Amino acid sequence: MSLNVLILGASYGSLLSTKLLMAAHNTTLVCLPEEADLINKEGTIVRITRRGASEPDLIHSSELPGKVKGNTPENVNPSDYDMIGMAMQEPQYRAPPVWDLLKRIAASGKPCLSIMNMPPIVYLKRIPGLDTEPLRSCYTQPRVWDDFDPDNFTLCSPDPQAFRPPEEKLNFLHVGLPTNFKASMFAKPEHNTILNTLADDIMAARYKGNEIPVKLKVHESLFIPMAKWSMLLTGNYRAITEGDPRSIKEAVHSDLPLSEEIYSWVDRVVQTMGANKEDQVPFEKYANAANSLLKPSSAARAVSAGAKSIERVDKLVQAIARSFDLINQSVDKNIMLVDEKLVENNRD
Repeated sequence: MSLNVLILGASYGSLLSTKLLMAAHNTTLVCLPEEADLINKEGTIVRITRRGASEPDLIHSSELPGKVKGNTPENVNPSDYDMIGMAMQEPQYRAPPVWDLLKRIAASGKPCLSIMNMPPIVYLKRIPGLDTEPLRSCYTQPRVWDDFDPDNFTLCSPDPQAFRPPEEKLNFLHVGLPTNFKASMFAKPEHNTILNTLADDIMAARYKGNEIPVKLKVHESLFIPMAKWSMLLTGNYRAITEGDPRSIKEAVHSDLPLSEEIYSWVDRVVQTMGANKEDQVPFEKYANAANSLLKPSSAARAVSAGAKSIERVDKLVQAIARSFDLINQSVDKNIMLVDEKLVENNRD
């Protein structure tokens, strides 16, 4: 049976959407009017390279068994969907039409799967013993999550690296690192039934007889998605420099011992929260993957382009660490740099 999934965000969200369409489920991408019009007219396109293939596949939604459509926030009824995906950048949720949609989603009681780098604060409320009140200052507008029941929310690590090439249309996504989405289980069994069905169907789906990378993996641990935090603070935020942004590869490999120190420190923070070592990704594996990340991170590109706010996972980790009396001077120094760059952007 086909399920209907609403995904807020048509850029990164189109990757999860494409995987669901391949598995014969239907998706609606919430986006700006011009994006919605383009998606409804031409569908979506994802460029992704299979393991061992010399050329990438261009996967057009029109070729897939599921159906995709675009829509704007004010025209969406959450009750029409079996699950909701959150794939926008954290600052975008404060926009009035999106915030209003979030209120309606919360009231619907539908299961929500976040694939944001910045975990919604409602998910952090599921972490035993974690005081979330001091963490609110890390969010652009924390109140947008206040109406949600934490038991209806889970988190998925956005490990696949993907972006919209500037020379392509708004319905096009390029996948640079086709790793898996890693989701924690919901608190409610009925929600996990939906999540596991989607994961199993994505696993079984084929495109023109071929297995396409990027699976949805479901884990019991609440901390599995937080393995991404070490990667973000080691590579993504350190791609922001005093001058032009640098690639994630350069951020990681220009000083590998320092990168390993930062990575291990963030791992320690997450373990202090309650994670097991097995929940996390070894530094060597990340460093190897970073060799293929030849562009600046989305955060670095946004700051360089004059963004006035970005997702601040770096500040969130810092705030959680300080609650455990854990400090890393290199992390603090980079956070100060990002703060200064954003202050400059807000002066312009």
